Amino acid sequence: MKEVLRSTDPTVIAFATVLLEGEGIAVFMLDVHTSHLYGSLGILPQRMMVADRDHFVATAILRDNGVDLGQ
Repeated sequence: MKEVLRSTDPTVIAFATVLLEGEGIAVFMLDVHTSHLYGSLGILPQRMMVADRDHFVATAILRDNGVDLGQ
């Protein structure tokens, strides 16, 4: 799996998830609950992962739709 997006903004994460799943790309989120463990500050980014074979296409889809990849 490769990281395709890193963000603390839940709207960006939701938008990116819909874009990728709409294209048939499976998304796996990491660090979803980490921020809650540290007092719900929302300062720790969540990472969106995709399969290695989907990374190039997923990155292109997100860039074409104006998503800041945070990398």
